[in-house]
Amino acid sequence: MKNRLTMKSAFLFGAVLMLPLSVSVPAHAQWAVYDGAAHVQTVLIAARELQQVSQQAQSLLNEATMLENQARNLANLPLSVLAPLEQSIQQTEQIVGQAQGLSYNLTSIDQAFTQTYPQALGSPTSAAQMAADAQTRWQNARDAYQDGLRVQTGAVQNLDATRSQIDSLVTSSQAASGALQAAQSGNQLTALQTRQLADLTAVVTAMGRAQALDGARQVESEEQGRAQLANFLNYGAGYTPGTAQMFH
Repeated sequence: MKNRLTMKSAFLFGAVLMLPLSVSVPAHAQWAVYDGAAHVQTVLIAARELQQVSQQAQSLLNEATMLENQARNLANLPLSVLAPLEQSIQQTEQIVGQAQGLSYNLTSIDQAFTQTYPQALGSPTSAAQMAADAQTRWQNARDAYQDGLRVQTGAVQNLDATRSQIDSLVTSSQAASGALQAAQSGNQLTALQTRQLADLTAVVTAMGRAQALDGARQVESEEQGRAQLANFLNYGAGYTPGTAQMFH
């Protein structure tokens, strides 16, 4: 009994001594721990986000470049030669429209060939009428050649302006900043070629007119010669002898 009390007292005393020690010891220790895997994952996420931002910036830059190119493609060509081209075509038309004598009109041509260039001359025809018709035909041929030369002169005078306009258009085409400017320059070059073809057509037409009238004059001269020969040979019944009384 006494030994049990002694052991119990000793246990309680020891517990009392250990109590301050158990109270002073913290419940758990706090240590700073480095998590390498989590750090690598964070760096990878940041890198992907940075890459996305860079891609978005590049996409915006590409869109800005595309819009700039579209603006260039829609820019108009600062040079235009259409007004001078139209003016030169009008001048050529005016020269052609000033044709002398027999004009470019179907009705007047038909009337002239009926009256001045008939298929056959009536018989008898007076010498004065034949001479007047021949003079008219000669005048028509002469005027036609003059008109042809005037048209040729107008076409030649357009060559200097054409050369200058071609140089300007080629220079503008080479310096074009967009598709629209290049297309407009090409269209104006095509219009310039059309003007040249119009001048060439006018020259060919005028010279063809002169040759046609001169040919018609020659043909009609042959017909007039035939008619004059027929009139000369048609001298009637000839000489008929009769009784002559000399003295009364």
